[in-house]
Amino acid sequence: MARADRLERLDARRAILESDYREALIAALKVTAAGKWGLFGHQKDRQIEAAAAPTIAALTELGEEIDAIRETLFMEPFALHAEFLASRGPVKSTAVGEPKQARAWLERLERAS
Repeated sequence: MARADRLERLDARRAILESDYREALIAALKVTAAGKWGLFGHQKDRQIEAAAAPTIAALTELGEEIDAIRETLFMEPFALHAEFLASRGPVKSTAVGEPKQARAWLERLERAS
């Protein structure tokens, strides 16, 4: 019984952390959609990377904690975090800019909720 209670508490913690992650990502996306670059790492500019680093670090730390809990619960990795990480990095010069990409993410997240 104790193990079942512990797993139930762990699952409740996972749900809270996933909600926190989603809220933090949406807040970061809104800043990016308003014109502040760096969240997606499209440009190799040290100042832009440095400004975005705390946000990226917080999202990554939270995502890793969620993934660890999900692994303990024999669940798939946290898809939202994996998708976000996959969307980061250099892109071709013809790709949409970060603000437009952030708006597309916000629309998608809004539809999913």
